[in-house]
Amino acid sequence: MNIEKQIEFDVIKEQWKKLAVTDQAKEMITEVTCYLAESDLRKQLRDTTNSKILLEKLGTPPLQNVAEAKEILIIAGKGDCLTPYQLERVEKVLVAVMRLKDYLGRGKQYENSLAYYEENLDAAETLREEISRQIRNGVVEDYASKELRQIRTDIIRCEEQMKQKAEQLMRANKECMADSYCTTRNGRICVPVKKEYKFKISGSVIDKSATGNTFFIEPVSVAKYYEELQMLRISEENEVYRILYTLTAMVAEAIPQMNENIRVMEKLDFIFSKGKLSMDMDAVEPDINTERRIILKDARHPLMDRAINVPLQFEIGRQARGIIITGPNTGGKTVAIKTVMLSCIMAQCGLHVACREADICMNSSYLCDIGDGQNIAENLSTFSAHIKNVLEVLREVSRDSLVIMDEMGSGTDPTEGMGIAVAILEQLRKSNCLFLVTTHYPEVKEYADTTQDIINARMTFDKETLKPTYQMVIGEAGESCAFYIADRLGMPNEMLKTAVKAAYGEAAVRDYRFREEENSVRNQSANKIIKVKKAAPKTDLGAKYRLGDSVMVFPDKKIGIVCEPVNEKGVLRVQLPDKKIWINHKRVNLQVAAEELYPADYDFSIIFETVENRKLKHTMERKYTEEVLRKPFE
Repeated sequence: MNIEKQIEFDVIKEQWKKLAVTDQAKEMITEVTCYLAESDLRKQLRDTTNSKILLEKLGTPPLQNVAEAKEILIIAGKGDCLTPYQLERVEKVLVAVMRLKDYLGRGKQYENSLAYYEENLDAAETLREEISRQIRNGVVEDYASKELRQIRTDIIRCEEQMKQKAEQLMRANKECMADSYCTTRNGRICVPVKKEYKFKISGSVIDKSATGNTFFIEPVSVAKYYEELQMLRISEENEVYRILYTLTAMVAEAIPQMNENIRVMEKLDFIFSKGKLSMDMDAVEPDINTERRIILKDARHPLMDRAINVPLQFEIGRQARGIIITGPNTGGKTVAIKTVMLSCIMAQCGLHVACREADICMNSSYLCDIGDGQNIAENLSTFSAHIKNVLEVLREVSRDSLVIMDEMGSGTDPTEGMGIAVAILEQLRKSNCLFLVTTHYPEVKEYADTTQDIINARMTFDKETLKPTYQMVIGEAGESCAFYIADRLGMPNEMLKTAVKAAYGEAAVRDYRFREEENSVRNQSANKIIKVKKAAPKTDLGAKYRLGDSVMVFPDKKIGIVCEPVNEKGVLRVQLPDKKIWINHKRVNLQVAAEELYPADYDFSIIFETVENRKLKHTMERKYTEEVLRKPFE
């Protein structure tokens, strides 16, 4: 159960760490936990208050990160020679110690106990001055010793003499030179000689150009100074190492006082970081008690914007040991219980709290169940996660615990959830711990009204603006305001009556005050489903136009007689006075049906077939014949 993450104390720690300078102080902040010894806690709170006072009066203390200096001291302790860079890091720490001593010394005028840490700091002025005098910009200064100054003066003289000899040679042999300036090759002063004159100039060939037309020759007159220069440089290196080893030995001798300086600086960095956090949060020192009472006046959640945060007034421990908070969703119940626990944990970690005034008891443990806790990997539902957390809380709870639970008994059947909520409350009451829970169950509110040491509290809600006011009223039970919200947002009265009746019965419907203007529910969906249009069912066109029907053919408006009914393509054949035509049924209009013109057994072949065909058919019906019957209606 990660309490710090659930109530966002981990976020407070991250902000706190940014105010620290040293790595050790940041690590101490990460590992800080609640103090269980009253004397230790009171000292921590005094330190926080004193650091805040010094910050307000003297500004930010001159602290710096000393992690690198710790490593340097280890190297010096082993007897290895420190580099000029490392010695400068030691000097910077000593300068910071000197400035911190001055800062704390000025704080003594305010009778501030933190100011007396100045007596534990030793600026090691001799060591600091020696390093400052002998090391500068990462190198050993010329004036570090008389010997080094003389050696470097001789080196400069020797290099000048070598340069002068080379220039004299070049002036005397201008025609042999490829350039008018001498140069340095491989640490030696050389003259640029043309290829064809390389044997005319006495000396050693040190290098040649890329084209091979120029040879860089160290003249004999210059070479005799080179050995002297090398000896001087060896002497310089030896003197530099002597100085560095001397300074390293001084650092090694000062290791105990340097470690004490670093320890004090890291401790003060941790203490001052608490004061900085208090100033950032505009917090105050809380009173501490062991009488199991918590009183917060104008408490704020430190992570919320002060411009919109509504101060919380809270008290527990004197009238009751348990508080059941009810009220509408988004009414601030969860923020309220988090604010209470976060304030208590911060106080017990030696921090100031974001309140106008606070009296906070020490707690042996902080236990909570907040959030739905769903976990797909562990196959936990919301209710299962709640129960798992609650059982863990009940196993660890004691008289000196502070417990908070959000939406207790939720995530399951309301009736069964209410029963479990009451059972949990009863178990918490028997443990004599301090506890705060939020719920919507009306039965739980009734339980609080009839049970000793438990009282109701509610988060207020403005029914006109439909906005929570984030104010807690202890001693009164709240309501969810669901019907009021639904009513104001436009739910029809008929639906509200159904909801009220289902929740509280017929009598509640008569007592409920509905809005005079009837709301209505309209479908305002702008999206529509586009369906594929289905083809109209086909009509039996064959039954519409039958053989012998008298029809009018458009657009000529000629009268004809149907001689072939409509086929599957919607085409029929019509006998006109002079010809037979195929025509779409849509261009034909029925005039007189065939049954009105002809008898039922009328032979239409008399009208539509030729005399030859009729005779041939008659012959074929009586006997065989080889004559061919022509197509009718041609």
